[in-house]
Amino acid sequence: MCNVVKDILLQCYFRKGVRGGSAEPESDIVQACRSFLDQQQCINVRKDLTENLKQLQCRTLIFVGENSQFHAEVVHMTAKLDRRYSALVEVQACGSVVTEKQPHAMLIPMEYFLMGYGLYRPRQINYSPRSPLNPFCISPELLSPESMGVKLKPIKTRANLKA
Repeated sequence: MCNVVKDILLQCYFRKGVRGGSAEPESDIVQACRSFLDQQQCINVRKDLTENLKQLQCRTLIFVGENSQFHAEVVHMTAKLDRRYSALVEVQACGSVVTEKQPHAMLIPMEYFLMGYGLYRPRQINYSPRSPLNPFCISPELLSPESMGVKLKPIKTRANLKA
């Protein structure tokens, strides 16, 4: 198992003070877990999954923070998926854990994704024309994905255009 995977697992289960740092050593429990992970034989950790992604036909919405350490991998894997069934949302000013850091940035893309497949219809509420909650009273700029920190990009694929 590579060191990055071990570090990510340890970060998930132990707080920073227990994991140690440059000034303080790792606690005994973290050292024991790291030793245990060193002894594990993980055969499938490095298996390349990209070959079969075109065959995947489930609807997939992928969120990634633009500052995520896995950003390049996510873009690469998404490019291999069938575009009819998948979408990629890059969230600005966010790292790897979009659901915790910017959960509000996920709402509108999720609604559009579900509406695109006919799985969601926005509720029709009778608004008073003078109500500040009336959708026609809300500036369209405030409802844009960019104002909510979401950067929607089409997936670029390389095509060979030889004539």
